[in-house]
Amino acid sequence: MLRLRSQAVAKFKSHLFGGDHPSAISAAAIVAAGRKYSSESPVPESADVVIIGGGSAGCNALYQLSKRGVRAVLLEKSKLTAGTTWHTAGLVWRLRPNDVEIRLLAATRDLLMSLEEETGQNSGWINNGGLFISHSPERLDEYSRLATLGKCFGIESHIIGPEESQKIFPALDPSSFTGALYSPGDGVVDPAMMCTALTKGATANGGRVIEECTVTQIITGENLLGMKDVRGVLTNKGTIRTNTVVNATGVWGRDLIEPLGVFLPLIPMKHAYVVSETMDTIHQMLPNVRDHDFSLYFRIQGKSICMGGYENNPILLNRVPGDFHFGLYDLDYSVFDTHIQGAVKLCPAFGSAGIKSTICGPESFTPDHKPLMGPDPTVSGLFHSVGYNSAGMMLGGGCAEQLAKWIINERPDRHMFAYDVRRFTPKQKKALNWATERSHEAYAKNYSIVFPHDEPLAGRNFTVDPFHKQMIQYGAVMEERHGWERPGYFLPDETVVVQPYDWYGYYDHPKNANTHYEEALKGDYKFGFSEHHDLIGEEALTCRHDAALFNLSYFCKLFLTGSQAKEAAEWIFTANLDKPINKTVYTCALNKHGGVEGDVTVSIVESGLGGLHDPIFKGRGYYIVAGGASAYHTKCHILSAIQEKAFRAVVSDHTEELGVLSLQGPKSRDILQKITDFDLSNEQLLPLNSTAILTIKINPHYSCNVRVLRVSFVGELGYELHIPEESCNDVYNALMKAGYKESLRNAGYRALYSLSSEKGYHLWGFDLRSDDTPIEANLGFVCRKDGEYQGKEIIDRQRENGVNRRLAFFTVRDQVPIWGLEAVYRDGEIVGHLRRGEYGYTLQKPIGQAYVQRTDGSPITNQFLQSGRYQIEVMGKLYDADCHLRSPFDPKGERLLGIYK
Repeated sequence: MLRLRSQAVAKFKSHLFGGDHPSAISAAAIVAAGRKYSSESPVPESADVVIIGGGSAGCNALYQLSKRGVRAVLLEKSKLTAGTTWHTAGLVWRLRPNDVEIRLLAATRDLLMSLEEETGQNSGWINNGGLFISHSPERLDEYSRLATLGKCFGIESHIIGPEESQKIFPALDPSSFTGALYSPGDGVVDPAMMCTALTKGATANGGRVIEECTVTQIITGENLLGMKDVRGVLTNKGTIRTNTVVNATGVWGRDLIEPLGVFLPLIPMKHAYVVSETMDTIHQMLPNVRDHDFSLYFRIQGKSICMGGYENNPILLNRVPGDFHFGLYDLDYSVFDTHIQGAVKLCPAFGSAGIKSTICGPESFTPDHKPLMGPDPTVSGLFHSVGYNSAGMMLGGGCAEQLAKWIINERPDRHMFAYDVRRFTPKQKKALNWATERSHEAYAKNYSIVFPHDEPLAGRNFTVDPFHKQMIQYGAVMEERHGWERPGYFLPDETVVVQPYDWYGYYDHPKNANTHYEEALKGDYKFGFSEHHDLIGEEALTCRHDAALFNLSYFCKLFLTGSQAKEAAEWIFTANLDKPINKTVYTCALNKHGGVEGDVTVSIVESGLGGLHDPIFKGRGYYIVAGGASAYHTKCHILSAIQEKAFRAVVSDHTEELGVLSLQGPKSRDILQKITDFDLSNEQLLPLNSTAILTIKINPHYSCNVRVLRVSFVGELGYELHIPEESCNDVYNALMKAGYKESLRNAGYRALYSLSSEKGYHLWGFDLRSDDTPIEANLGFVCRKDGEYQGKEIIDRQRENGVNRRLAFFTVRDQVPIWGLEAVYRDGEIVGHLRRGEYGYTLQKPIGQAYVQRTDGSPITNQFLQSGRYQIEVMGKLYDADCHLRSPFDPKGERLLGIYK
């Protein structure tokens, strides 16, 4: 039986600050820090950057900024590590199902291993390794994917059996699990020692730390274009002038900024672990353990096990008191007991050891379990580094390095969109109920298998487009992106409704009786082909052979107008926009490093009749359409460029006011022609890549106007109809009626992305990111050689000197599903990994895109790409693949012109 001992907080602190092993949190380190950073220190009159918060995020930011010559000062209202850092478990893993996160983790680990040599201060890093425990074939498949991706970054790991796992960690019961992933490079860090080493390194480079310094106000002004900007901070010790503030206040991340009208989706919760009595079979160099299926972890602390996890019913907090510096809560065993049961099954000796101490403190969590970082889009000079979801130790160093580059260079050098605060819309950031639901589910599912097509149950139907009810009526299985509902695929003769969130049956919420949507999702809970694979294929092939209707309403839709709209467009976008009215151009928007911040279509338009799709304005205007999953990011990038250059230009957002239907396929022209008198067969009136205002006949007595773009995201003859909200349902019904005899069917994003990938088109955030340039991505053709645009210097240099990595298209010869993150081999050597994996239903092959990199640093050529023997590693097995410079599907683009042979 497990012997539970109730411990007073005083005894816990005595234990936690005591101990003679290096992993114990050191009270001496905190006291020493307090002596060095006197609370009597006066604040400086000014600083380049003021960092608010002295936890992991703040100390790492101070170190990285000071290292780069920035005059930075850190203000902590109590003592360093107060809040959540001081009681954290300090686990550091190396493998994640994301290449960017793997690099961030590597940067943290490298820093922890080098700090002592640099500063003379032990960082508290212990390299004791890590074990990921598996109880199912699907979990072991996930671990195989992690191991494969790790190979691309030189990370050693091994899939091992229960008996071999027990040899590494003798206290485990090998009969309780089916396998494991062993990562010998994992470890643990002492938070107090780490922060002491970081601040010692920072002060050696001119950084300052002032403790017991409470920031009471961020002082703002207004720039010439009417945007708030940071002017300084007001503290209990005086005022500091600065133009840059980093919000690193952890669980208090919302409190200081809400008076500025700034909101963050940041939810505090109680998070706990327990410390066992000493155990004979435990020693410090045993690996830490993560049992994802039991949703728990072991962190080795001397001869004890610290055990914690993620339960389905965490205790949610509204606010954490401002003076809760080194406070703890009593542990609620009714919540925590599920972890104890799992721990005893996995490690029976833990059950008889007894509990020495309980640690239950506040932590901050976010709707997608990712940090909130980067510049605030509403207050210039305000940066965020909060919401680390109890992973601040392992992510802190890598994230702070990127944040420092963000502040100094205006962009990080990694693709940080998954952490960028601009991934959430203003509407999402203000919706506390939505953020709470989503953060709860993200917490509860933190250790769940990351399947490629899983969907959240919380916070659904937050934003729906005008066609939502019709989508449901036709059997749509909805997905959620950027707060919007969109159709993933359609189940014939079924109705699948996303139910209100039931909180997994906790907090007095009854579990939903209707589980149809959850059952549909389970068809994708595998790394083999989805149970919906053939159905999605039918949608895709209908588009290729007849016609399909896609609902793209959540796409970003902006009008750029004003007296300097032309100058703004030419600076922001890479393509030549000196085109006739009604021409539509595909183009990129770059950052100053040449990385792609967005790829969009821009239509050159003139003033209209005043409709949402056809607004009135002076001069030349630009209608910008971008992907929906990054809509707010795209808008912010455009606005930022306008602000920086002080262009007299206005951006009007019509995203929620216009629905979009994309009619694609060989019969699309015939179908659309049935409901308009506009001569679609006249290529002079509406050629490929152009726009026009069309009148759509709803019935003999009623018609409406829409904007039509003749573009395609799937490589077919097709038309996008951009429709005022009030006409959306009528136009949809008219199209479905007109297409009935032409075999028109609804199709979702699963088919859309398959078709798009098969054609070789890019998908921003996957095979096209902010750390990719157009030259590397084979998009040099959208970058003009004349004039100036942001990032052009980099593009010109790459055109002249070449690049050492390039995007290539792969087809796999075997019928094996690929999802992205699979390693790519050339002549037996790893040269990259798949950024994106799909199945090409027309090619009848798995397809994917990867950036192939030369390991010798030489420029990559067509001859190099085409000459090697390629293989793709899927779940630890190598499959032969063919490399293509571009997709073999319709290489001449004849289908786009309506030429079907």
